[in-house]
Amino acid sequence: MGALPPAPTTGRTTEHTGGGSPPPDGLQAGLKNRHLSMIAIGGVIGAGLFVGSGAGISAAGPGILISYALTGLLVVLVMRMLGEMAAASPTSGSFSAYADRALGRWAGFTIGWLYWFFWSVVLAVEATAAAAILTNWVPAVPQWAWALLVMIVLTGTNLVSVKSFGEFEFWFAGIKVVAIVVFILVGALAIFGLPPGDEAVGLSNLTGHGGFLPNGPGAILSGMLLVVFSFMGSEIVTLAASESPDPVRAVRKAVNSVIWRIALFYIGSITVIVTLLPWDDKAVAESPYVAVLRSLDIPYAGTVMDVVVLTAVLSCLNSGLYTASRMAFSLGERGDAPRSFARVNKGGVPAVAIWASVAFGFVATIFSYTSKDTIFQFLLNSSGAVALFVWLVICFSQLRMRKVIERETPERLTVRMWMYPYLTYATIALILFVVGYMFYDPDGREQMVLSVVAGVLVLAVGLVRDRRRRARGTGGEPGQDVRKDALTRS
Repeated sequence: MGALPPAPTTGRTTEHTGGGSPPPDGLQAGLKNRHLSMIAIGGVIGAGLFVGSGAGISAAGPGILISYALTGLLVVLVMRMLGEMAAASPTSGSFSAYADRALGRWAGFTIGWLYWFFWSVVLAVEATAAAAILTNWVPAVPQWAWALLVMIVLTGTNLVSVKSFGEFEFWFAGIKVVAIVVFILVGALAIFGLPPGDEAVGLSNLTGHGGFLPNGPGAILSGMLLVVFSFMGSEIVTLAASESPDPVRAVRKAVNSVIWRIALFYIGSITVIVTLLPWDDKAVAESPYVAVLRSLDIPYAGTVMDVVVLTAVLSCLNSGLYTASRMAFSLGERGDAPRSFARVNKGGVPAVAIWASVAFGFVATIFSYTSKDTIFQFLLNSSGAVALFVWLVICFSQLRMRKVIERETPERLTVRMWMYPYLTYATIALILFVVGYMFYDPDGREQMVLSVVAGVLVLAVGLVRDRRRRARGTGGEPGQDVRKDALTRS
């Protein structure tokens, strides 16, 4: 296979290889190691874990543990592939930039804009969720006003500097991590009947109430459809690493720790829930974490979890805005978005890209109140399967990037995908199986169909743009400099 095609840019590059050198494109290396560590840990703990896991438990019973394990395995494999590429060539565009070089300009364009679309819609979802909690606490303030306030505050933190974003995310993620760890420890004590005098629950809830798979083996796949999108966000650390003093070390550390993070926070906490309480308990379906705390007579359980969920929501909104803006920045750098997206302010952040992402998020938030069951539902469904598309693109990009890295810059291959290329092919097959099952499953069909339609529309635009570039005989826009691929540089 030949060398990777050169990727166009404005004459600057978002890539650097660490060693304490700041990014040469204007972005500031303002994220410290503790920021990145907590972003990596907290990135896998989304609000969906706290509020959405109940639906998965209701669908699959205790068998939801297998759903989480299979989905977690999928994420581990995808992150390993992404880590391999990111450690060799850190960039703010992450998998979009790698797809650009490995598969073609159309691929980087398509997955980059779909990813931006996904996170821009997430901004509205999280702002609305945060507003609902805050309105319960302070009903005198309208819900729309709370949504506006949280959007403004977190937009401000992202505009000031990347360090400001990292500091907020450090504390948001820290609260989530502490909450989950305490939840697991308290739950484990209850399972084994500690302290003395308490009756041990044992494993009766895992085998009773219809057995471990009360709804049959097929429910495992239905559970996977419900939990797969909870893992979206694991890849954020590969974007954020490009704004740290040593991105290669940050990526390597994040990729190596993804296994225990998923095992502890997801599988560990869900194990506590389905072990302590019957899976068919109505309280579990509504709010599993609150249900467990109440069963243990924890005072103010609802309020405690509201605080934790609010923190998770704000964390997701904060990191979502960061992620959307950095993807828009990368698209601007490559000529696939307005040039203004690639400009940075005095604080070294892409202000125009941030404002563009916030603007779309604001519009989507308005629709969440005015057209919740029509336009907003369409936005949710048409972006819902983007996670699967992103994972597929990462797999196909790694298949080609690995060979080129080994041939041209083997010293940069500090993170390796296991059993390459066999596990890569197996991962692709598993993702395609999930995609196919979504078409088959009535609950997932509409989401998959609309996501495919959105993907095809963006792909069509990307192919047309790519064809026009080729017709002009350039790798990019008129007058745009064309550089060698970063992997071929010394």
